[in-house]
Amino acid sequence: MRKLTARAERGSGWWVVEVPEIEGLLTQAKTLGQVELMVKDAAALITGEPEESFEVEVVPVIAEEVREHLTAAKRLFEVAARAQHSAAEESRLAARELVASGLTVRDVGAVLGVSHQRAHQLVK
Repeated sequence: MRKLTARAERGSGWWVVEVPEIEGLLTQAKTLGQVELMVKDAAALITGEPEESFEVEVVPVIAEEVREHLTAAKRLFEVAARAQHSAAEESRLAARELVASGLTVRDVGAVLGVSHQRAHQLVK
């Protein structure tokens, strides 16, 4: 399988796509979702190889300030995921301790602000 890098840059209503691995391969697509298909089609025409023989990595060319926002968002999503995992673990521990102290699962749900079904899942 031949790996291709499709560098897609937004033009006037289209994504203009350049593939450096194949000289002269320049194509366009209306959406990013169409880039891979367009690149495989163009690569097959230029090289004579079947479309299935290409693996395409689409790399959108994005302005630096937008990339900075995307990087910050990714970092924050990772922090949030870790926090959510920790919060879920603390909820499970609290639910188990409440049941061990004699509360019913229904009461555990009320204390935690969740349904008794969710409290039952936490206890398990």
